[in-house]
Amino acid sequence: MAAMRFDATTFESDSTTDGGQTADRGAMEPDARPGAETDARSDAETDVRPGAETDRVTGPGRHHQRDASDTGGRPTIPLRVLSPSRASDFLTCPLRYRFRVIDRIPEQPSREAVRGTVVHAVLERLYDLPSDGRTIEQAVTLLEPRWQALVEAEPDLTTLFGDEDGTFQPERLEEFLAGARLLLDRYFTLEDPTRLEPAEREMYVECELESGLRLRGYIDRLDVAPDGALRVVDYKTGRAPRQGFEQRAMFQMRFYALMLWRLRGVVPRLLQLVYLGSGDLLRYAPDEADLRATERKLQALWAAIERAYETGEWRASPGPLCDWCDHKVRCPAWGGTLPPLPTTAGDADPSAAEAASSEAPSPHSSAIDL
Repeated sequence: MAAMRFDATTFESDSTTDGGQTADRGAMEPDARPGAETDARSDAETDVRPGAETDRVTGPGRHHQRDASDTGGRPTIPLRVLSPSRASDFLTCPLRYRFRVIDRIPEQPSREAVRGTVVHAVLERLYDLPSDGRTIEQAVTLLEPRWQALVEAEPDLTTLFGDEDGTFQPERLEEFLAGARLLLDRYFTLEDPTRLEPAEREMYVECELESGLRLRGYIDRLDVAPDGALRVVDYKTGRAPRQGFEQRAMFQMRFYALMLWRLRGVVPRLLQLVYLGSGDLLRYAPDEADLRATERKLQALWAAIERAYETGEWRASPGPLCDWCDHKVRCPAWGGTLPPLPTTAGDADPSAAEAASSEAPSPHSSAIDL
């Protein structure tokens, strides 16, 4: 199937034969491959990133936080905040949600997560250039500076490219960068950045539903047509899910669409996932009924999270994805031993809490999320 390009200013399509595939599919069941999951984001449910630009809609609901004394020594229930990645965690495995949000156990960096972080940063900065300068050659020149910026922030990332003794191997880094260049090559077969002028990039959004549940997240790109129509775009460095297995990806996109609808009063016309690992586009046109159903699902999901806090029961959901989970070693479903539940914020690892405070792409994202 030929890919279809949508110009951000008109939303008119013209067929191309550039090798990508476009799929307009309904959402059913999640794929079990690690590259067919939600985006590489890590965030805590209890904090709003300091200094972030936010748009808020407030409702009559109120936030609440229970003392440990009210929960029999169990951790306090956080402010009612939910993001796409943490919602996906709980849906996939409540115990994984616990490890990430309550225990805040650091996750080891991986080459896949670093590559995803670098490629996201390049695509964001590509649109800083004049339209006629947004070429694959220019995109490639942005790769190494983005990698160097990561290393300056986390020098230990170089150990990902070392031998058994930890000695840095330049050829392994070159192989890594070549893989990132391949992803950028694929991007240029799926979209023409010279024809796009995004309204927003790495857009932090937050809204509060009437129930008091606060939603937040980062949108990779938002395109706005002259008539006000919205297109939400998210980049994935993994592979597209098989046909019939798009539920997880589209759940994330409906989450974004719900926030934008509540903030702007406009249902996005198109939700678009760009899969750089396989060269596919996945598109969906939501309507108000979709977004109302998504809102009801999120309310029910938060009720389930609160029940888990109250009961202290965080069930494991063993399955194929466990092979890519950083927490398998401590999961009782695989013979591991659970750490004791922290009862106050001070019991959680502070470095993990800091890493979890942002939903921006991170080298520590799980391979499940790419």
